[in-house]
This record gives sequence, C-alpha cells and structure tokens, in this order.
Amino acid sequence: MSLGHTVLLSGRSIGLSELRMSSTYEGMLEGYPCKRINDFKVASLKRQAERASSSRPVHLVPPSREYPAETAGAFGPVEVLPAVACVGVFHSAALDPSMDGSVLVVAWFQPVPEIPAGEDADLALRGIDWEELAQDYEL
Repeated sequence: MSLGHTVLLSGRSIGLSELRMSSTYEGMLEGYPCKRINDFKVASLKRQAERASSSRPVHLVPPSREYPAETAGAFGPVEVLPAVACVGVFHSAALDPSMDGSVLVVAWFQPVPEIPAGEDADLALRGIDWEELAQDYEL
C-alpha cells in the first residue's frame, strides 16, 4: 500500500511507501540559521537517508534557501531552509521490463508536514530524473 502517489514532470507515476519527517531546525538551541548551519543540515539529511538505505540508491533534492533579513550576524546572513526535512522511499514500474519494479530513496525539504501527492507535490521533488537515479529490483 502506498502512502501517496506523485506524478513526476516526466509523466512517470511513483508511489511513496515509507516517509520520515522532522523539523529542519529541531534541537537548534543557539545561533541562527545561516549557510554553514544549513550546509550541515543538508549533508546530515543525505547521510541519514544513506544509512537507512544501504542497498538502495539515494538522491538529495537541493533545497530552496531564503534570505529574510538584510542584516548579517556573526555567522553571516540569515539563511532559512524549508521547515520540514523528509526522507522517503519511492517505488515505480521497472526501468527494465524483465524486472519487478524500481526504487529510489529521496531526501528533500518542504515547507509543511504533508505527504507529497499528485501534481501538487513540490516542483523540485517532481523534477527527479527517475530513469537516471532509480534502481530496478526483483521480488
């Protein structure tokens, strides 16, 4: 059973079978979001996805970054990532017709804690090049 279905920009339909969400800045007790902190958060999310999925390919969707303040603090300008960090396992039809299906683990950031679904899913997520990144499997 899929948690949701998304249609990629290529037209391929993918199903979400597993999803982990967390607050992007959970545990940040001091300082403020800046490039250095965000680069760490992005790399950490990708490592988390790789650890959870040692045998499946992992893709990180580069997050959007906003710069809401004109002034810079000690660590440079304020830079904000979307509020929710996500790692999801997606499945689709096989790339090779002799196989049973294809899979890709995706790490991404989104503004709200919602399951990505249909054509309303984030455009960066829908832009994944499935044929290049996913891996076929046999049951």
